[in-house]
Formats: sequence, C-alpha cells, structure tokens
Amino acid sequence: MNPIFIFGHKNPDTDSICSTLALTELKTKLGENVKAHRLGEVNNETSFVLDYFKIDAPELLKEVSAKQEVILVDHNEKAQSVDGLENAKILQVVDHHKFGNFSTDEPVKIDADTVGCTSTIIFKLFKEAQITPSKEIAGLMMSAILSDTLLFKSPTCTERDKQAVKELAEIAGEKDFEAYGMKMLIAGTSLKGMTSQEIISIDMKAFDMNGSKVSISQINTVDIPGILEMQKDFEDSMTANNKANDYVLSLLVVTDIIKAGSYILAVGERQDLVEKAYNVKLENNIVWLDGVVSRKKQVVPVLMEASQN
Repeated sequence: MNPIFIFGHKNPDTDSICSTLALTELKTKLGENVKAHRLGEVNNETSFVLDYFKIDAPELLKEVSAKQEVILVDHNEKAQSVDGLENAKILQVVDHHKFGNFSTDEPVKIDADTVGCTSTIIFKLFKEAQITPSKEIAGLMMSAILSDTLLFKSPTCTERDKQAVKELAEIAGEKDFEAYGMKMLIAGTSLKGMTSQEIISIDMKAFDMNGSKVSISQINTVDIPGILEMQKDFEDSMTANNKANDYVLSLLVVTDIIKAGSYILAVGERQDLVEKAYNVKLENNIVWLDGVVSRKKQVVPVLMEASQN
C-alpha cells in the first residue's frame, strides 16, 4: 500500500520543511504509513537547521498521481501546492494561514489555528496524542517557530508560540534558544552569488486578490544596502514574472530583522494597491514600512482589503 504523502508549500521555508518532518514523525509513531516530501529546494536558513540537528531533508516531489492520499502542511491553496493536487485525495490540512478557494470532494480533517507557526499546532497534536517528540524533531519545531515569528517579533506571534518554544527547547537540549535563533536567522540571510530571480523565488507565493493574481516574495536580511543595490535586477525579474504568469503586481518584501521593518518593492500595473493599502507613496517603486514584518498578517490581508475597495 502506498504511503500517505506529507508536504508543505512550494518554495519551502523552515516552517514548511520542519513541520512536515515533525508531522511525519508523529504519524509514524501513531502507526500510520506516511512519507515526508518537499516541493522545492531547501533554503540557507533551513539547511542550517537540518545540519544543526543532523536531519536529512525530505525527498523532492514534483507531482502526485491521481488518487494519491496527501496531507497538506503550512498551506492550503492550490497555487502553492504540488502539481496534480486536484486529482489527489486530501486527507488532512495542518495550517495557520487564511483559507483561499479551498474545496474537496470528501470531508477533510483540518487542524488550523491563529498562531505564528504550523509547528505550534503540530506540537499540540503531539501532546494530544501523549507522545513526546524526539530531541531532533523538537529542535526542528523550535526552529520553525523562531523563524516564522522572527524571534517573537512578528505580530503573528502568540503566547502559545512562546510557550511551545520554551518546552521544545528543553526537549531539544537548547538552553539559549534566543542566541540559537539569531544564528539561524543570520544564516538564512546569506544571498551571496544568487541571481535576482533566485532571491525572489526563495519564498514566493501567489494570491488571488479580487480576481487578480498577485505575487508576494519575502526575504529576511541584515544586508539591506546590498539588496537595494540590486533593485534594477529585481525589477527586471519581477516584470518578466508578471508577464509569464499574468500577475498584475509583484512585490518583494525585504525585511530588516534588526530594525523590524520592511522595504516593499512593487512592480506591475496595480502598484496603486500598495499605496492604497498603506496610505503611502511609492518612490522609484519602493517604500519603507516600519514595523511590517509579516506577509501573512501585515501584507496579504491589507492588500486584499485594498483590492476589494
């Protein structure tokens, strides 16, 4: 019998990969036949985490066959998922994002919550099953939460995320999780030798906003000047992406993890959405938004509202 495939979204981040591995361990300990997969290459931050806890990355998956049983982690939208998903059988969704255009032919188990990270939900599932995660998997879940909440600085962060990190750090034997988290974030900011298209693709998601397709990429960095020097290259790549995918707007959210804010680079015919959403004026296609660090909570819903108005 074929195993159930568990995977996160395309252009996987630390939460997507680590939560996939964590849920796979839980399901395996519960006696289920499951297999972890990923839908893209592992980024620098996630590579740091996997190397640190000596865990192999999940196997790459490009498409699923008809009737393949799957569990979606850290996403629910078809555009962010594997090719062939429309013909697969979705058994479960574990997510902390908004649900968009999500429908199935049969009932689905959904574990969703308004927390900062999918791993916070999965840790709760471990507790409900009265199972303690392995030291390595606890470290992965701790890392995912620290990553998704930007060391608790993101507005998406909740007290449940903070408590989960404390408990997971104890299981993982990581006493100074804040120092570890900063090393992890800095490891993920290295963009040396990457092209503008590669950087944009690190964490890129497409959204339907009132009938229009919008692409939003986000990178965390401590080298803001180095990124801004590449603005023209980014604009050329984003223009090409718009044309190839019928996007009316592409955004690159460049988050300064020290100053806790972001530059928004906007390219496309609907730049006005950014100006409406934040009551700002783009200068040379870019604007600084102080305190904006979360795509999920401070970018996507704000743009959604602007598109509807």
